[in-house]
Amino acid sequence: MSNSKTNIDSAIRVLTSEAKALNALADTIDEEFHKAVEAIHEMKISQKTSGRLIIAGIGKSGHVARKIAATLASTGTPAYFVHPGEASHGDMGMITEHDIVLMLSNSGENSELSDLIHYAKRYDITLISITSNPNSTLAQHSDINLVMPKVGEACPNGLAPTTSTTMMIALGDALSVALLERMGLTPEQYKVFHPGGKLGQKLMKVSELMVSGDDLPKIAQNTFMDEAIITLTEKNLGTVLIFDEANNLLGIVTDGDLKRHMSPDLLAKPVTDIMTKNPQTISKNALAVEALDIMTKQQGKYITSLIVNDDKGQICGIIRLQDCLQAGIA
Repeated sequence: MSNSKTNIDSAIRVLTSEAKALNALADTIDEEFHKAVEAIHEMKISQKTSGRLIIAGIGKSGHVARKIAATLASTGTPAYFVHPGEASHGDMGMITEHDIVLMLSNSGENSELSDLIHYAKRYDITLISITSNPNSTLAQHSDINLVMPKVGEACPNGLAPTTSTTMMIALGDALSVALLERMGLTPEQYKVFHPGGKLGQKLMKVSELMVSGDDLPKIAQNTFMDEAIITLTEKNLGTVLIFDEANNLLGIVTDGDLKRHMSPDLLAKPVTDIMTKNPQTISKNALAVEALDIMTKQQGKYITSLIVNDDKGQICGIIRLQDCLQAGIA
């Protein structure tokens, strides 16, 4: 029966081994990696084709291939996993001459890959390989080779795919990020591929949460506080906006301003005496999480809403702390 130290030592040995393998992998990145990124990028932006990246592998490499395909697809590169065995029984028809095939095999000699290799060569489909054997059948028939360093598996028997699959996953991540940066994917574009869950919430734009149009609590600069409080109550946003005759924003009156200026003659005062001038603003194209950061990270101030500007710098809405929190942006 093993003790805790034995288990901990085992874990440390595996992680250290795989970390060293990743460092060794980083040292091998060369012009072939650049060629792979450019080939996939050119396939994506071509106006004449609708190519996709087809990723294939068998066994543990197949599981890694599925993960890489998912990561690429989520970062803007159309990618699909095709099982080599199923490809030999009809799924080959899913692959077109406009696609690129990325094939994973540590040894590069899996017999199940032969039909897919032959298909790629027959129809002049670009074939990219990830393998640790540059002299393998797969590597010899590939147009671009991403060769991993020969590093022993973390398994004490040197058999279970561990270090090799870790390197494959990391190389897939490297391709995904390089392609993402190559195409200049913005956070807003990234959200298109992640509309659900926490990630989708954090990538929501200010324009998706702001109050706008007739719901905005607007009053004129010559208004007195009795009318301002009525508007404040009716709109129920905790803020009213004060505009001059040219429709320029002069300031805002908030619930907090009422508390700070509470007096017997408050209702008779003009709003310009109470308002906060030069309120903080944010672009409607900014991420809602940016608005949340501004409102919650003010030193010595308590801000519950921001004024929203459009592309021309005109006032187009209000975003509130409450709306951000209700949307799950935190």
